[in-house]
Amino acid sequence: MEFGVAIFPTAYTMPPVELGVALEERGFESVWVAEHTHIPASRKSPYPGGGDLPQMYYDTFDPFLALTAMASVTKKLKVGTGICLVVERDPIVTAKEVATLDVMSGGRFLFGIGGGWNIEEMENHGTESSTRFKRMRESVEAMRVIWAEDPAEYHGDVIDFDPIHLSPKPISPPPVHIGGGSPHGARRAASYGNGWIPIGGRDGDPLDHVVTLREECEKVGRDPSEVELSSYFGPTDPAEIERLAEGGYDRIVFGLPSVSAEKLLPILDNLATKI
Repeated sequence: MEFGVAIFPTAYTMPPVELGVALEERGFESVWVAEHTHIPASRKSPYPGGGDLPQMYYDTFDPFLALTAMASVTKKLKVGTGICLVVERDPIVTAKEVATLDVMSGGRFLFGIGGGWNIEEMENHGTESSTRFKRMRESVEAMRVIWAEDPAEYHGDVIDFDPIHLSPKPISPPPVHIGGGSPHGARRAASYGNGWIPIGGRDGDPLDHVVTLREECEKVGRDPSEVELSSYFGPTDPAEIERLAEGGYDRIVFGLPSVSAEKLLPILDNLATKI
């Protein structure tokens, strides 16, 4: 069992360079940061967590810049997007950013991705919500080709480009951890991901996710051990952590509030006792 944390880094949150050092000193395996390029003023799309959209959604830093800062001051801490909204991004530009961060971090990048929930946000990027999951899969496929081949080309229904040269290549293909609830997130992870990161507590008993992921892997003839299962914003109760570990989870990712170092460090100290 590995232990990471997830946070929306902002200008009023503990600075990324300080957070990275603090996490590595306390033995955390990974840090995951969210992405929202902007929040549309319309607010037609309901917040999946219920109620008003928390302020940090409006204020979060660019994930690749925040992760680069943390990678630059650490040696072992893995840095991941949790999640990168690839459906709102150009896959060639994103492939460059991922490869660059992977090289600069010495191969420590974890590529958490998702299709998003804010319809207006993705529409502002020119993405049709009805085809976003096809775009997500094709974006991953195209980026994997870019990372592995030179020249690289990809021809899909949504993503299409002729042969290109793109360097640097990542140290190794970054593992793709797919967000999303059950069963759709599990189905996509089994089909083309290296991991599944469902949000803890949203779809009933978390151990049901283990069963679902195994079933989806069997459908596509894949060994379930090839797909890591992480509880995103997972439990902090030691008994529940142990239950998930024994039940088949590979990682617990604790959710952190977007607060100052003075408020965050005691939280990190407390979480460190659980790992």
